[in-house]
Amino acid sequence: MNTTFMHRAIELARQGMEKNEGGPFGCVIVKDGTVIAEGNNRVTSDNDPTAHAEIVAIRRACENLGEFQLTGCEIYTSCEPCPMCLGAIYWARPNRVFYAGTRIDAAEAGFDDDFIYTELNIDPKLRSIQMIPMERELAKEVFQSWTEKKDKIDY
Repeated sequence: MNTTFMHRAIELARQGMEKNEGGPFGCVIVKDGTVIAEGNNRVTSDNDPTAHAEIVAIRRACENLGEFQLTGCEIYTSCEPCPMCLGAIYWARPNRVFYAGTRIDAAEAGFDDDFIYTELNIDPKLRSIQMIPMERELAKEVFQSWTEKKDKIDY
């Protein structure tokens, strides 16, 4: 735990917000005490709803490390990750995540991710965005090919 890295994540949040790049969120990724990547929310400047600070930083960190996982890394983020970022963090497999603000703090500022957390637990047929299953058997064939693939890279 290093307050310098958290202070930097919070400063990135402030800078991105002041530049109107997106919401007030920042992230720093550290390995062996060295910053390997940083990011701030760039949703509005990049016209990309996935350009959250954590996603931006994870992409940069993986590129800098030449790996698709962040084993041995720590993530410092200015706010508790939203469901999308939390999923990306789990896929990236860092050792630890430190966060400053909570999702309650974010909701009070107008970023209410609780709706998405709730939607994740609802049967797909009942979600607010219509989810329509189709062609499952074709998709299952591809999954079967994956399980049989000899040169696959597991992740």
